[in-house]
Amino acid sequence: MKFAIIGGTGVTDSSFAENLQSMTVDTPFGIVEVMKGQRGAHEIIFLERHTKGHKLTPSQVNYKGNIYALKSLEVDFVVATTAVGGVQNCKVGDFMILDQFIDFTKSRELTYFGEKGSGVVHMDMSEPYCSTLRKALAESMERCGAKYVNKGTYVCTEGPRFETPAEINMFKILGGDVVGMTNVPEVVLAREMGLHYATISLITNYAAGISETPLSHKEVLECMDEMAGMLRSVLLDLIDNAELDIICSCKHSLDELNML
Repeated sequence: MKFAIIGGTGVTDSSFAENLQSMTVDTPFGIVEVMKGQRGAHEIIFLERHTKGHKLTPSQVNYKGNIYALKSLEVDFVVATTAVGGVQNCKVGDFMILDQFIDFTKSRELTYFGEKGSGVVHMDMSEPYCSTLRKALAESMERCGAKYVNKGTYVCTEGPRFETPAEINMFKILGGDVVGMTNVPEVVLAREMGLHYATISLITNYAAGISETPLSHKEVLECMDEMAGMLRSVLLDLIDNAELDIICSCKHSLDELNML
């Protein structure tokens, strides 16, 4: 099987794979840089969402190129990581395996459809994240003794600023559990490509108005460093031990449209 790990803010360690080599993938949306390696019989692709050195803001990330590249590399399973602020039903230091999202982005290209000749497509998003992969991640969390929440709703904002306390209060009323800036449109594009995609959110701070201190990017990175060891253990366990029988609907997301 081929696994892809998308590293978000602070997730730059690709040492869970061996014989790593840098490679570029030419896509219709630009060049995408990845690291390619092996672990046992599995091929591993590591992609830094913001590029090396965290050079891109959340709105500048080449989401369409990144997901297209993983599809063209024939990846089977994609695990994305995101650093988030906790709103409710979680604590700083927890991992959360997302099952829903709410989109508050404003200026991003949200779909591959609408490209010339693609026609109009209304994608079902009842189950945005792969149920097979989510179950496997939960089993790995259990085996590794990680503190995790098995489901949660991610609110995606435009950024790069942090949210106001009033916005966070609104998100809480709407049912948001964590808030971040990168999971949309990534999750949507992965669904459109029929990829088995799931997201591990790392709660690195409490959101504005919940936190007793002003938010800072430094705080996020410091907490990420503390959680990095457990994240690595979970990913290694997933790759080495997961029994991934494909029982979800991901690859069939476009069957009725006969477009895959």
